[in-house]
Order: sequence, then C-alpha cells, then structure tokens
Amino acid sequence: MLHTSDFDFELPTELIASHPLHDRDASRMLVVRDGIQDKHIRDFIDFLQPGDVVVFNNSRVIPARFMADNHEITLHTAVDDKNWWGLCKKFNKINVGNILTMQDGTKITVIDKDEESGLLLRFNCENVFDLLNKYGKMPLPPYMKREEETEDRERYQTVYAQPLGSMAAPTAGLHFTEDLLLKIEQSGAKIVKVTLHVGAGTWMPVKTENLNEHKMHSEWCCITPEQAEIINNAKRVIAVGTTSLRTLESAYQKAKTTGNKGRVMPICQTTDIFITPGYKFGAVDVLLTNFHLPKSTLFMLVSAFAGLENMKNAYKHAITEKYRFFSYGDCCLLFKKGE
Repeated sequence: MLHTSDFDFELPTELIASHPLHDRDASRMLVVRDGIQDKHIRDFIDFLQPGDVVVFNNSRVIPARFMADNHEITLHTAVDDKNWWGLCKKFNKINVGNILTMQDGTKITVIDKDEESGLLLRFNCENVFDLLNKYGKMPLPPYMKREEETEDRERYQTVYAQPLGSMAAPTAGLHFTEDLLLKIEQSGAKIVKVTLHVGAGTWMPVKTENLNEHKMHSEWCCITPEQAEIINNAKRVIAVGTTSLRTLESAYQKAKTTGNKGRVMPICQTTDIFITPGYKFGAVDVLLTNFHLPKSTLFMLVSAFAGLENMKNAYKHAITEKYRFFSYGDCCLLFKKGE
C-alpha cells in the first residue's frame, strides 16, 4: 500500500516560478513516453493526430482574496450567489455569528465554520463578483511569496476563460495562445472546453499518511451532451490539465455505473474524485499538465496516470535541467502508462 510519503521529493526553491514568462507559449514541455524528451509547448501540435479531442477547462479565476476587518480571506466554493466558503489565516479568532466589514462597508456574516472548509460567509451585497472585482486580489498560491501584480489579472487566467468560479487557475491552460489553439484545430484535432470550478479539492495538501483517510473537497464540473458526443467519438482524448482530467474521469465513472458504453456521460454535478495509483483510467489517453507539489493530490494523480517511478524519474530530470515548477512554470506531456 502506498502512503503520502511515497510521493515526496526534494525541490530547490529557486525552481519555483514566481512570475510567468514574457510569452505564454515560451514554456518548455517535458514529454514522458517510453523515456523522456525535452520539448517545447509549441511542439504540442506534433503529438496530435487527426481525430483527437483536446479538452480544456474554461473556468475563469475570480479575484477571490480580500481583506475584512484585518482578516485575509480566500473564497473557494460557492454555495449560492450570496454564500461562499472561504479560508482564513486567523480561523480560530473568528466565531459563528461574527460580522466582518470590508473596506467599502459591505457586511459579511459568518454563518458556519469547519476545520477543513474554513468559514461559511454570507455577503450582504448585490453581486459578490462585482465586489471582488473592485476589492479582491487574484489568489496566487502561497509558494509564490508575493502579492498580486497588475499582470496577474491577465496572466493568471487562460485566454479562453469564460464562466466565473475558480479560486485557482487551471494552470496547464496558461501556456496556450489563440494562435496555438488555432493550430490544434488545423491539425485535424477538435477542441472541447468543459468546466470545473477549481476549489479546495484540487490543491488542499494531504495531511494524512494513509491516502484512504484524505478527504477531497467537492468541486462543481460540467460536460454538456454535445461535448460528451464529441468526446465519445474521439480517436484519443487529450486532457489539458488535471482539472480537465478529473472532470472527464468523473463523467467516465458515471457512464460506468449507469451501464453507458461511451467514454463519458454528460454531467453537471460536484465531484470529489481522488485519483491515486491503481486507478483505471477510462476517459483520458494523454495528459498535459504542469509540475506539481510534493505529496500533493496532483502528483498522486500524475503518478497514477504515467507511473510513480516514471514520474519520479521525470521530475528528477526536470530538476537537473532546471525546469520551472508549479503554476507559472513549465509543463509535461504524459502518455498513459502501458500505451
């Protein structure tokens, strides 16, 4: 049985990318398929075949981090248009029933709290998104160790982002430009843009040594009937990002349990799918993803997809070759183990 410590590795801090490269499509791409190849994201096109379907997550990041009464809060999951769960650094100093005030005077009532999910907040305003656009900041990961800068409003967002709802970017998509998207379609592949609103489930650290004891937070995802039909007729399905993969595999699990013979079924639901080695992938053949944190659910996912030893060797190579890691870093193209 694998444990959380089996997914640990040493990473020099200087390889953590705190800023994006000048050009979105300037990133390197490590290819893991019967060995390792050093490529470039612009080479992604060379790995496509006519009939492939490339699946992106089109969720838009909201400026989810804000201050209220000297408390820094980061929203992560919407209950409805007025009620959100949020994480707070001074969680223990806030009680249910407390009323917090934002800088414009907006009142926020704490209506519940939970050790894992944080605070359940009710906003006394017309539109939470409008409020956050004025006073919120992009929720950059803490390992960047810096405040939001002007360029983050654009660069911590994919060029195809549409529905609002994520508290972290689906980062594999950050490498793509409009030109690169056009070249994908010109190659004979099709593009499908599904939605998963990135919340705490994607990035919360694993605190238990036993993987079976880790509880994934639910995140909302959607694949339309029209998209499911395109995916089910694909020669291969290539997921751009772990959130796209988790959406696709959630839809595969639904198809499997209902006796549907396609790769996926249409879904609009929450998912808490937690993928670790031993999982049998049914929807995705190839995965493009960034480099992930040690002992994270995402490193566990890629290890399930391409093999734990393969990924450890790949990351060791990436560290030696000074690839850039995490959200603003480089990427890797992974082929499903055994294929």
